[in-house]
Amino acid sequence: KRPVPAAPTVVVRGDGEVRAVPDLAYVGLGTEHTAPTPKEAQAVVAKAMTAVQQKLAGAGVAKDAMRTTAYDVQARVDWVNGKQVPRGYMARHTIEVRVDDLARVGELLELAIGAGGTSVQGVRFDLKERAKLERDALTRAVADARARAEAVAAGAGSAIAGIVRIEEAGLSGGGPEPVMMRMAAAPMAGDAAPPVAPGETVIRASVTLTARLK
Repeated sequence: KRPVPAAPTVVVRGDGEVRAVPDLAYVGLGTEHTAPTPKEAQAVVAKAMTAVQQKLAGAGVAKDAMRTTAYDVQARVDWVNGKQVPRGYMARHTIEVRVDDLARVGELLELAIGAGGTSVQGVRFDLKERAKLERDALTRAVADARARAEAVAAGAGSAIAGIVRIEEAGLSGGGPEPVMMRMAAAPMAGDAAPPVAPGETVIRASVTLTARLK
């Protein structure tokens, strides 16, 4: 017997994207202090960070929305005539705060700095419904791949008999680039809270579709 020839197939790639305005923010806040001894530097930083967290909690930020991202103590030295001259120790504590209401980002930054924060490390944005939007992008990518396969089949004088395989080829879509900031420790005027614009997030998905031709 002669082997039955395999049905002809077509392989195409489909792309889909979903655009959305971020509705979630993560803010990096830091406190730092230099003192003659590590113990003194850490004590001052601990007191300042506690005040910052208490202030944010009092403003409605949940405790589980604040997490430590960095903590370090370093010796500070200067070089004088080729020799190291000790300049004390610097302690630094950085936390990340999740802000569920973007309209409050500026207000919370102002509160944190006024309570003892010494720097804002940056603000990055995200989407609360990211998983759903990623699925929507994949759905659009599959529809695009199906349409491309049908176009290829029509160009060859045939039609699609069925789909053999669909593979996810890629999924991307971070938010806009993080907004880098650094703010002075001095309290700001009530109307000086910085306006923060979230921009737009684009989630892109790609699939590879293999279809059987009639």
